[in-house]
Amino acid sequence: MPTLLARLEAAAQLDRIADVVRRLAQATAGRGRLGDVLHGRTIGHPLHPAVVQFPVGAWMSTAVLDALPGRDTPGSRRAAATLLAAGTAGAVPAAVTGLADYATLSPQQRRVALVHAAANVTALGCFVASLAARARGDHRRGRALSFAGLGVAGAGAYLGGHLAFALGAGANHAAAALPLVPSGWHRLDAVSAIAEGKLSAYTVGETPVVVYRDHDRFSALVGRCAHLSGPLAEGRTVDVGGEACVECPWHGSVFRLADGRALRGPASSDQTALRTRVRDGQLEVAQP
Repeated sequence: MPTLLARLEAAAQLDRIADVVRRLAQATAGRGRLGDVLHGRTIGHPLHPAVVQFPVGAWMSTAVLDALPGRDTPGSRRAAATLLAAGTAGAVPAAVTGLADYATLSPQQRRVALVHAAANVTALGCFVASLAARARGDHRRGRALSFAGLGVAGAGAYLGGHLAFALGAGANHAAAALPLVPSGWHRLDAVSAIAEGKLSAYTVGETPVVVYRDHDRFSALVGRCAHLSGPLAEGRTVDVGGEACVECPWHGSVFRLADGRALRGPASSDQTALRTRVRDGQLEVAQP
């Protein structure tokens, strides 16, 4: 299986379709306030993995009822059909949130996500066909289609797990860089050498750090964007509601420099901030 996944990640022939889907995602669900909601910025982590629990749970419950000895009683048939319909309806918000996340994936991630989405669309087709068969009274065929759909959805879920855990889609990349900051306080630079109102780039251990000076106040953020490790030091400072912020140069996530708060997506997590202090005219930083 790892070999097959590696081949899928490297399947450049999928890029033509993947790029079309990305443009569709960017045009419909990947930007603005709606995009922030769909990415999960308002709850502090990606929304898609949470939303998919409802349809998957409903479909699995349908399979349990379809496998029980009393599956052919009118009550069991109604319950199974109701759960199946609820899960199918719940697939709509799951698909929309997934489409929003797709808009900013890397090429390697998009290839896997494309097959993940194709599997889920196929599964959804099986569930819709199952509902139609049950409505006609062909419950045996309806059950068979539901089991087939659940199997295909399981394959799609496997690819989704690979996206999240092996390829880091949706992960907080800034938090992953924090353990590379050695413990204790670390001297960065003389206060007099740090320009006011501009981004200054440093490295602590193996972790890039972005420093911002506002008169005598200093803030320091991990320099890898929480979304996909974009170089924040190469971004630009922007004003949002009177607050100085940094905009990631890769996908446009905006973080408040004072504390790393994510104000605009696609990043759903806040940017990790370090503690700062001034000792003997030198700016020092430490882990939170």
